[in-house]
Amino acid sequence: MVQPDIAVEADGAVAWFCLRSQPKHEHIAARHLRCMEAVEVFNPRVRFARPTRKGPVWVTEAMFPNYLFARFDWKISLSRVHYAPGVSNVVHFGSRWPTVPNQIIAQMRVALGENEIQIVSNELAPGDPVRIAGGTFHGLQAVITQVMPARDRVMVLMDFLGRQTTVELGMNSIIKQTGQR
Repeated sequence: MVQPDIAVEADGAVAWFCLRSQPKHEHIAARHLRCMEAVEVFNPRVRFARPTRKGPVWVTEAMFPNYLFARFDWKISLSRVHYAPGVSNVVHFGSRWPTVPNQIIAQMRVALGENEIQIVSNELAPGDPVRIAGGTFHGLQAVITQVMPARDRVMVLMDFLGRQTTVELGMNSIIKQTGQR
């Protein structure tokens, strides 16, 4: 697989490479790669609440779906890494094998912490847009008007049957919508 004329964009032979995993197999590829000698793995993930009919469920998914990062000596380990279970291929463009700078991986590691997980906060405040998860209003969007932390409840304003209605809901039955404010 490795040919002498392959160009690697790194100062030395050991560098960070971007790997494409098989669909939804980032964690499997990371586990197998971590068992390999002289291979370091970085698999950034995000943890968030997903709405379901039974209420919010916390899930953990890859931050970069179908991708993870591995640091290895490409002269020695390229074939082993490429054919590891869960790995689809090492990202390359023709005969060029781009590398990821060490400082980029270091910055992401500092931001994510030791567990490589970014937790998306579900803290609520008046004005936050939310989606109702479970119950009669499942899937409807609303805006928080009041937070009642002592009772684990919130008041939300929502459009229902053609008019705006205020409803009191349990905090465990709503999910904060990100990217909207």
